[in-house]
Amino acid sequence: MSPVIREFEKHDLDYFILHTGQHYSYDMDRVFFEQLELPEARYNLDVGSGPHSTQTASMLSGIGNVLMEELPEAVLVQGDTNTVLAGALAASKLHIKVGHVEAGLRSYDRSMPEETNRVLTDHCSDYLFVPTEGARKILLGEGIHEEMIFTTGNTIVDAVRENLKIAAVQPSVIEKLDVEPKGYFLVTAHRQENVDEPQRFLSILKGLEQLSQEYHMPVIYPIHPRSRKRMQEQGLHTSSNIRLIEPLDYLGFLQLESEARLILTDSGGVQEEACILGVPCVTLRDNTERPETVEVGANVIAGIEAERIVACARVMMEREAVWSNPFGDGTAAEKIRRVLRLGIEKQNIINLDSCG
Repeated sequence: MSPVIREFEKHDLDYFILHTGQHYSYDMDRVFFEQLELPEARYNLDVGSGPHSTQTASMLSGIGNVLMEELPEAVLVQGDTNTVLAGALAASKLHIKVGHVEAGLRSYDRSMPEETNRVLTDHCSDYLFVPTEGARKILLGEGIHEEMIFTTGNTIVDAVRENLKIAAVQPSVIEKLDVEPKGYFLVTAHRQENVDEPQRFLSILKGLEQLSQEYHMPVIYPIHPRSRKRMQEQGLHTSSNIRLIEPLDYLGFLQLESEARLILTDSGGVQEEACILGVPCVTLRDNTERPETVEVGANVIAGIEAERIVACARVMMEREAVWSNPFGDGTAAEKIRRVLRLGIEKQNIINLDSCG
């Protein structure tokens, strides 16, 4: 969302940031505002973690109270978190226009809580900002009116391009970790369907171990606190080939992504970033809501079986990074601003007309 915020700042628009506090550790929260030089959130609900229903209910109530006080003309939500669903529902209930950035993504796997969040958010939004033509077709197929859908590209392209420049002048994480550019594998694994199930998590770790031994490269795994906790609870261990490090700030992680030989991940956003950066990717899931990355040859779906992970990694290690970026030209934030401005102006005219 940083490119949208910067776009609003650039044009001196009247807006504010509402932060739910769903992510609250320094490296997953505060550091973004500092490194990316973003304005402070006007509100922070500090909801923290908890069961999905409790967390979402707390955010729904808190966001609703803020919106009743502020009465904005539109609310923008981005992605597929519980925050997104709560924000969209709260605004919709108050008859405030909802804009969903990154709309139309589908994995068709309802065991993922994110999939429920995506579907429900899309169907209560007024402005659906889709990253690709494929996402637009999905929404049309679900009965959403064409005039509500806007193909803008994904703001992640804007963000990677803008923030890679900032990352380039930061202290080198690669030097700190004492690894060579293109001489390591980068891993993220945090989804509950992977880390909460001991056999799945163990199989992923085995695959990473085999991959490291075969190519004589270290595996760098910035491990999410929840994933580390699950490893401890399940009694899972790794060898020195897999280097578990603390979560990185965004710019540090962007540095690691851009210089990795191969990225293995269960994150949708990381699949996109790898594609944009020209780094081959292996997805540690049975499906993806970013099929465009597979279609252009930047990504392959491996699942979680150790042998399959290694086999897919071999394929991607041989693949030349000559694919085209399917997620837009880096002007998504500008397009979103223009659509919102025109939509709000049109709505205000309609409101005046209805008053005679």
